[in-house]
Amino acid sequence: MVVARSAGVVRFPARFLMVLAANPCPCGRFSLRDGSCECPPSAIRRYQARLSGPLLDRVDLRVEVDPVTREELARGGARGESTATVADRVRAARERAAARLAGTPWRTNSEVPGRELRSRWQAAPGALDEAERGLERGLLTARGLDRVLRVAWTVADLAGHDRPDAGDVALALQLRTGVPRGVPMTLEGAA
Repeated sequence: MVVARSAGVVRFPARFLMVLAANPCPCGRFSLRDGSCECPPSAIRRYQARLSGPLLDRVDLRVEVDPVTREELARGGARGESTATVADRVRAARERAAARLAGTPWRTNSEVPGRELRSRWQAAPGALDEAERGLERGLLTARGLDRVLRVAWTVADLAGHDRPDAGDVALALQLRTGVPRGVPMTLEGAA
């Protein structure tokens, strides 16, 4: 981990996964899907603005989680894929990435510098068009574009693709921004 400040730069021998959680509004019930809370829009904007842009620029994935219903609580939670199924898909994706990165100093997509992802392992032609438009419009920073590309490679690896296509990049953008883009928000059944 590198910490850069005006007085200098310090490198710490650390790798970590940072997970942030936040309510979407002061009452905690706002949802992009149904807008079910009663907070005024200005209160929601003010509340969400408490997380600074530079901090959010370092968050790779933004996922809105629906509240658990009474029924789900009563039956012990939502039904989904088994842990073993997910583990198998993740293992296959990591093997795909390891094969692609063999002979380099990197083992996972998260370690590869953005310049290498843009030059050495390129997405399918036209796949980055929407992300690049986001960069031009100021919706993404250069760091954000690199992070979208890393996530797109992971999505492609999970789906068994040789390289990210437009759908993989669209899902990565959706995960990065939290804004639905007409892409199913699931990787079930991939690979």
